[in-house]
Amino acid sequence: MSPDDFPDIPIDELLADLKKRKRFIDGVVISGGEPTLDTGLPAFLRQLKQLNLQVKLDSNGLLPQVIEGLLDERLLDYLAIDIKTVPQRYSELHTQPVATAGLLRTIELAKTASIEVEFRTTCVPQLIDRQEIAEIGSLLRGAPLWVLQQFVPEHSLVVDWQQSPTYAATRLEEFSQLAEEYVGRVVTRGI
Repeated sequence: MSPDDFPDIPIDELLADLKKRKRFIDGVVISGGEPTLDTGLPAFLRQLKQLNLQVKLDSNGLLPQVIEGLLDERLLDYLAIDIKTVPQRYSELHTQPVATAGLLRTIELAKTASIEVEFRTTCVPQLIDRQEIAEIGSLLRGAPLWVLQQFVPEHSLVVDWQQSPTYAATRLEEFSQLAEEYVGRVVTRGI
């Protein structure tokens, strides 16, 4: 399936549907692609908050000015920042240079945010090993939560990685123990 297989739903229709379901839900997750690229994000989150819904945002963290604005306006209840690998390797994930200074700023903002925050790293063998865990750990030092996730090759957008082997559970547990030296709590997912 591709994004084109799913219809766009007008915002008014989506909000009306959420309003009808309010008895059954108490929050929404805003994910992507990268949601902070959408200039309409703050206005949409304001509408969600008017419905008294909690909001979780999943972001790559590359646009700290957007995240800072959302935090300042108290439009978020939970923030999840994906840390793909060490900043100096981000160019391997994009076709153009990546300004990782934004990611570093977001990390600092998130570490001091007054809402729940998780940093998460999908342990792609081509991007993450002990050295990267230690370097990322240094960046996250003092953060409340770091989630290490198992890589699912068939979901990869990188065709060459779709047949890639994954780390054994014991290896992810080893990464988890190393990560515990840097943050308040480490959780592993997908093993």
